[in-house]
Amino acid sequence: MVEQHTPRSLIVTFYGAYGRAFEGPVPVSALIRLLGAAGVDAPSVRSSVSRLKRRGFLVPGRAADGSAAYGLSEEARQLLDDGDRRIYGSPQLSDEWLVAVFSVPEQERHKRHLLRSRLGRLGFGAVAPGVWIAPARLHEETAHTLERLHLTPYVELFRGAHLGFAPTPEAVARWWDLAALAKQHEEFLDLHEPVLRALQSGPEPSPEEAYRGYLLALDTWRRLPYADPGLPRELLPAGWPGDRAAAVFAELHERLRDVGAGFAQP
Repeated sequence: MVEQHTPRSLIVTFYGAYGRAFEGPVPVSALIRLLGAAGVDAPSVRSSVSRLKRRGFLVPGRAADGSAAYGLSEEARQLLDDGDRRIYGSPQLSDEWLVAVFSVPEQERHKRHLLRSRLGRLGFGAVAPGVWIAPARLHEETAHTLERLHLTPYVELFRGAHLGFAPTPEAVARWWDLAALAKQHEEFLDLHEPVLRALQSGPEPSPEEAYRGYLLALDTWRRLPYADPGLPRELLPAGWPGDRAAAVFAELHERLRDVGAGFAQP
C-alpha cells in the first residue's frame, strides 16, 4: 500500500496536532514552511487553505506582524475537540447503543444522502433503511455533527440495548463490514509499525524529523477511529488488529508529538 496524504488533509491534521497551540491565527508563511516539511509545495498550501476557508474550516486573520494568517472557525474548533476524544482517547466500552432513526422528504433527498454519509463517517453501522447504530458513547459528537449540519429536524436519537433476535456478534457483523475495518488497521500497521521499530532501535529523531513523522502518522491514523467506532471486544473476531494499531499509534504519539512541537512552533 502506498500512503496518500493530500495537502488539504495534512493542513487539517496540522491544525489538530499543532495549530491550536499558536497564539492567534497561524501565519501563511508558517503554514508554507511547516507543510513544506511534509512535502507540500507553496501553491498547494495556498489553494488548499482557500478551499478550507470556503468550507468554513479556516477564517482569515492577521499575525502579530500584520502578515496574512488563518485561524480556526468555531465550528472547526468543535470538530477538532470532538476529534481529540476519538483519536487520542481510549473507548469506554459498554453494552448500550445509540440508534439514529431518520426520515427525509423526497424533495430533500440530498439531505438523506448527507445524513447517511455523515453517520457513516462517524462510525455508525446500517441496520435498515433510515436506521443506523453506534456505541452509545458517540452521542455527544453525533449531536454536535447533526446540529452543525442543520440536520436535527430529520433525526431522532435513542439509547438502549440490543434485545434480539440474532446474537449480537452476528448482528454486528451485518451492521459493519468488519473485514474491511480489519484491513484498514492492518494497512496502518504495515506502514507505521516499521517506523516505530526504527525509532525504538535507532537514535532520537531531530525536531523536524519527529514533526514530519508525527504529522504523517496522525494523518493516516485519524481516520481509523471514525471508520472503526470501537466496538466491545467480545463482539469482534479473534485476533482483531485494532488493538495493536492503537498501541502503535499511541507509542508514536508519545515518542514524536512533543519533540516535533519544537519544530512546529515559530
